[in-house]
Amino acid sequence: MRFWITSILLSLALTATVAQSPRRIAILGDSNTWIGGDDCSKPKGWNKWFSELMKPATCHSFARSGATWTNTTLTKRDTKENIGILGDNNVIFNQVCRLKEATDRSAQNTPQLILILAGTNDVWFADKRPDAMKMTAKDAYAHGDNLKAKKPSEVTSLAECIKYNVDLLRSYYPKAKIVLLTPMQTTAASKEDVQKAGDIIEESGKLLSCPVIRLDADSIIDSKAEKLKHHYTSDGTHTNPTGAKHLGTHVAAEVKKILK
Repeated sequence: MRFWITSILLSLALTATVAQSPRRIAILGDSNTWIGGDDCSKPKGWNKWFSELMKPATCHSFARSGATWTNTTLTKRDTKENIGILGDNNVIFNQVCRLKEATDRSAQNTPQLILILAGTNDVWFADKRPDAMKMTAKDAYAHGDNLKAKKPSEVTSLAECIKYNVDLLRSYYPKAKIVLLTPMQTTAASKEDVQKAGDIIEESGKLLSCPVIRLDADSIIDSKAEKLKHHYTSDGTHTNPTGAKHLGTHVAAEVKKILK
């Protein structure tokens, strides 16, 4: 009798844990997520290892190589383009739109957890994104709800674009947990510029009540070490399988803390 009761209680506890865990995950981002594949199965991408540890029912990546958080004055909705390099429409906004299209046609289950890892290209190609760092999160959010009424081409700072896209996602998926990840260190941009982007993302997260994981400070990628020898990256920016596994393990651990 005692064994029977214990078994029932254990079963109920496990059921509650599964119910509380995000079973459906969507990930947006740039090439470091894209290299993990849309189905998060390729070992060079951190999302493969993250998915294996989180064990969701579904984990799908909408990331694109070359993507930026920040829009340009020419950005418009385009869910078909897949150029693999920097472009006016290769932005997180269009990944949000692709995710919405996928859930609308039932090609993607409504996500319970959404991760966004971007920012590397915003600082790497600063000349192509000249407005990215021109506004603090506090200044950007002074616009309030007026930001929603703007066209994507009118939202060109990093801080504004974060709020713009998070607001969109929350209007589409009000029950989803949104977690922002800062870019890792890279040999393609200075540590200071990556940190500045990370600071804007972190401050934006606080104002939006979105948890933020600082990969520029807490992950294993060290730009100085990678300049001397590629330990965890293949080229100083993109993770190799070893770096991806370390990164994915770290992100999974941080996300589990957030979900508690």
